[in-house]
Amino acid sequence: MRALRRAGTALALALATLAVSTAPAHAQGRGKAKHYAVSSDRALNATRVVLERQGFEVVRVVHSSDAQVVYYRAGNKGKGRGKGPMERMVIRTVERRVVFEEVPDRLLVDIDLQLKL
Repeated sequence: MRALRRAGTALALALATLAVSTAPAHAQGRGKAKHYAVSSDRALNATRVVLERQGFEVVRVVHSSDAQVVYYRAGNKGKGRGKGPMERMVIRTVERRVVFEEVPDRLLVDIDLQLKL
């Protein structure tokens, strides 16, 4: 009886430890939005510079009341394989801060560096 009680206690302790250890990792998440205290014009200019530097072509920018949607695609790069599929990113103004949404990590790193210059 004692062995069964110890096994039940050990199992309950293991489950509790597992639940506690996974909760913070889930709560932290992998948020892709970055906040910057810059104007939306400066954020758009930095985005254009980074996209062109990495070989992308800015197709169009759609302005709305609180957001700018940037449509871009990979350029030809002289290899004769055509241009890449259309992709988009959103630059939104929230409480006097600029937030980038739907941006790949490799672009967000360079945009971050460009805005800090």
